[in-house]
Amino acid sequence: MSSSLSGRTVLVTGATSGIGYQAARLLADGGATVLMHGRTADEARAAADRLVTLADVPADRLCAFGADFARLEEVERLATRVLAEHSHLDVLVNNAGMAAPERHTVTTDGNEIAFQVNFLAHYLLTHLLEPALTSEPGGRVVNVSSSLHRSGSIQWNDPNRTRRYSRLAAYAQSQLALTVFAADPRVTAVSVHPGVCTTSLMPLYAHEGESPAEGAAHVVRLCDPATEIVNGAYYDRDQRVPPAPVATEPRTVKRLTKLADLLVGHTA
Repeated sequence: MSSSLSGRTVLVTGATSGIGYQAARLLADGGATVLMHGRTADEARAAADRLVTLADVPADRLCAFGADFARLEEVERLATRVLAEHSHLDVLVNNAGMAAPERHTVTTDGNEIAFQVNFLAHYLLTHLLEPALTSEPGGRVVNVSSSLHRSGSIQWNDPNRTRRYSRLAAYAQSQLALTVFAADPRVTAVSVHPGVCTTSLMPLYAHEGESPAEGAAHVVRLCDPATEIVNGAYYDRDQRVPPAPVATEPRTVKRLTKLADLLVGHTA
C-alpha cells in the first residue's frame, strides 16, 4: 500500500462489513487514521476490534462512529462529533448503502429509504463536514456508486416514488443521484463502481462476484493523493470511463442540489 496514505485521516461510511470494512483495513495498513462508521457505535467498535484482532491493524489508527442514515438527525450528530474530534479530514468515502426493500418504505424524515441512506445522508454529511475537508491537493470525496446508475432516472416530481415503486428503480435512482453529486462544483469528488462483489447488495447484480477486498482496492486507490483525479470523474473499477450522460449535465447537478437541499432541510 502506498506510503502516501500515511498520516492521512479518512472517514469511511458503512465500514462494518463488505467493501467499507476492507477499505478501512487497506487504508489503516497504509498508515491512515480511519474513522469507521457503522449504523450503531457498537457495530463500528466491533468492526474496529476485528481489524485489530484479525488483521493486526494498530488500534490507534481506528476510530469508531455510529449513525443510522435512515435518521438525518443522527447524520447531523455524526458530523458534529467528527468535527469536534478531527478538525482536518483528508478523504470522505461515501460508501454506506442498502438495497431498496421489496415494499415501499419511507423514513421518519419522509424520504424513500434507499434514496435517503444511499444518497441524501451522504449529501448532508459531505456538506456538514466541509469545514474539516481539506482543500489541499489530494483532499477529496469518493462516492462508491454503481454501474446500475446507468439504468436510473431521478423522478423529480416524485423522488420518493410514492406513485410507482420498484426496488430496482429506487436503488438505481439513488446510485444515479450519488454519481451526479460527484459533479457538484462545491466539492472535489469522484465516483466509482468497485465491481460486482460478494456483499449484501450482490443479489441486485448477479449470482457471483469478486471479493470485497478486490472492490475495496479500487476505492482505496482513489483515496491515495498519488492518484490524480478530475472533479466529477467516474471510474469503473480502475478505469476512468464516462458516466451516464445525464450525470454530468450542469442542469441536472443544479436540480439535484435544489431537491436534496429541500429534502434534508439544508441551505447550501
